[in-house]
Amino acid sequence: MKREDLLSKISDPSKVWDVVVIGGGATGLGVAVDAVTRGYSVALFEWEDFAKATSSRSTKLVHGGVRYLAQGDVSLVLEALYERGLLQQNAPHLVKNQSFLIPNYRYWDNFLYTVGLTIYDILAGRLSLGRSKYVSKKKTTSYLPTVRVDGLKGGVVYHDGQFDDSRLAVNLAQSCVENGGCPINRMKVTAILHGSDGRARGVKVQDLMNGQEYEVKAKAVINATGIFVDSIMEMDVPTHEHMVKPSQGVHLVLDKSFLQSDYAIMIPKTDDGRVLFAVPWHDKVVVGTTDTLREHPELEPQALESEIEFILNTAGRYLTRKPQRSDVLSVFAGLRPLAAPKKEGKSTKEISRSHKIFVSENKLITITGGKWTTYRRMAEDTVDKAIELNLLEKKACVTKKFRIHGYQLNPDLNNHLYIYGSDIQAIKTLMQSDPAMAEKLHPKYDYTVAEVVWAVREEMALNVEDILARRVRLLFLDARVAAEVAPKVARIVAKELGYDQAWIDGQVKEFTDLAGHYILE
Repeated sequence: MKREDLLSKISDPSKVWDVVVIGGGATGLGVAVDAVTRGYSVALFEWEDFAKATSSRSTKLVHGGVRYLAQGDVSLVLEALYERGLLQQNAPHLVKNQSFLIPNYRYWDNFLYTVGLTIYDILAGRLSLGRSKYVSKKKTTSYLPTVRVDGLKGGVVYHDGQFDDSRLAVNLAQSCVENGGCPINRMKVTAILHGSDGRARGVKVQDLMNGQEYEVKAKAVINATGIFVDSIMEMDVPTHEHMVKPSQGVHLVLDKSFLQSDYAIMIPKTDDGRVLFAVPWHDKVVVGTTDTLREHPELEPQALESEIEFILNTAGRYLTRKPQRSDVLSVFAGLRPLAAPKKEGKSTKEISRSHKIFVSENKLITITGGKWTTYRRMAEDTVDKAIELNLLEKKACVTKKFRIHGYQLNPDLNNHLYIYGSDIQAIKTLMQSDPAMAEKLHPKYDYTVAEVVWAVREEMALNVEDILARRVRLLFLDARVAAEVAPKVARIVAKELGYDQAWIDGQVKEFTDLAGHYILE
């Protein structure tokens, strides 16, 4: 993951890559890993940082989608449950079995959800994470000590997966590099290159760190830019009609005292017809989500007041201690790339979450939709499409049993370093090499100087936000503390990359402004 080395690989204008991927989120990184492990030469360009947009802002679940089962979308649930099982096998250091509990306040719901979730288990087959079961009111309150007892009629326990989204993105980028691929962040695609036959034959790309431009030729060009796919499709065909409608999902992060349990809560029916989750994550609780249609894609979407109030009020109905605005440690919003509804006013929760592949007349392949859980299948389908179009010679997909970088069985979840998997020892060696490396960034959290240095040296982190938002996740866990440690992190990064005091000052201001959007006043 040395950016300079990867840049030298794309600097030869005569080289024709097999695949160029535009977009470094879940989908793009998945496509790059799928293609490179089949034996194709692959370059990937991300105009910001890996997983900067939607892919770092999920509910942190690897799940089949209980809600889709209720809607009767059995094929989507089957696919997602299968992929959930594969992802736990391929990245056991990041994906863990999470127990969920649905508290029920009607006897009929106990029966309904026990039956429904038993079907969910059966659909998962041998990749099931555990049996669903009805539990009494007494057991429900012992599993969830902070759940509202008034009117409680029991509960249903079921199992799904839980993970760290942007850490998985970083590991996929590392996996890509280890297999000969070339994923580079801060590289903005400015044009699609077309051959004399009109076909998409590569991209023009600009290094946003220094302004240098490159022309990168390829047999297949794949647009995996999520909510931004329309802008890339316009580069290919200027008359392209927009097809993605962003749907906003907001999450609030609370102290673990609101849950006091290793169990997550799932509320199956809220006022807007969505489900609401309260999920333990890195010693905090993530509560969400919403589903609000937005007009335009944004890199830093902002939670609406109505969304914040909806989450606080809904959570407050099921918890003994109702969360207040002052309890929110961080608020983050992400935009889902949904295929635009044909009929105006169609609810986002009715639009299928299955992925879709589009091929332009110029053979630009665009993949959109889907979710983190099915990223591997989306990638497989996309590369298969390139083969079907005779853009690539036929090679079989191998990612069903591909061990993602960091692979380590049975991680110690009490050690905050567990997310690094097989890299833990290297980080510990860094900490032992110099007492300063073992220093904590903040007394309230275990993150160390060594992790910042590691992120710069080994994970292509280029600034304070890359580190505090997507490498150690502090911005998403406690935005105020993240702002407090920004100066220290800026000095460490500046020392590693040779930047001056002016860069440090600029970074601190930039990150402090950003963190302000994650804090509720």
